[in-house]
Amino acid sequence: MEFNEVLGKIVIDNDLHARWLNTLSYMENAGARKISASESKDKVNIIILKHAAEEHRHAYYLKKQIGKVDGSLCRTYTNAELLSPNSTKFYLQALDIAVCRYLKAQFNLKGEDLKFGAYLFVTYAIEVRADELYPVYQQVLDVHRSKVNVKSIILEEEGHLEEMIAQLETFSADWKQHAAHVVEIEKALFNRWTAGLAKEVQPLEAV
Repeated sequence: MEFNEVLGKIVIDNDLHARWLNTLSYMENAGARKISASESKDKVNIIILKHAAEEHRHAYYLKKQIGKVDGSLCRTYTNAELLSPNSTKFYLQALDIAVCRYLKAQFNLKGEDLKFGAYLFVTYAIEVRADELYPVYQQVLDVHRSKVNVKSIILEEEGHLEEMIAQLETFSADWKQHAAHVVEIEKALFNRWTAGLAKEVQPLEAV
């Protein structure tokens, strides 16, 4: 099942849609926490602060959007209130671990340098994904005339990607080669995640 088909089935079911929004909120919040965890004790630039703040705001915004579906749903991030919770919680953590291993092998980084390098490449891969995912979701929302919208997130994510590229250019002259490898790692994890989402909506096909 194509990803836009999965989203189409999610958006027409209030329970699934609320859990989808909550899942996106969880992932944005997890990303913000990862960014903060990567910070140096004293070498924190304004871009890192901006990204962490905006990811937290996205998590809040998506959580608020649940009220347009059913405000009684998804008050927390417990597994029952997420879609494909195991894959959702594994996704970012697995990407971070794989990127750290890759950067250790390629650049011999450790400590704060490794954390910062992982922040750059993991965030880049996530922003590339966000630039694909949110517009597809918005198109599905428009087709179904949903009150939910993610247009403000789309605009900010585009800016994030530009900022990550600027930082990667100062990190390594060969950043594109390494970023391409990281994107492939992310793609495999994303495919695993979307396969889990598809299983969640399968019961609807029998209706």
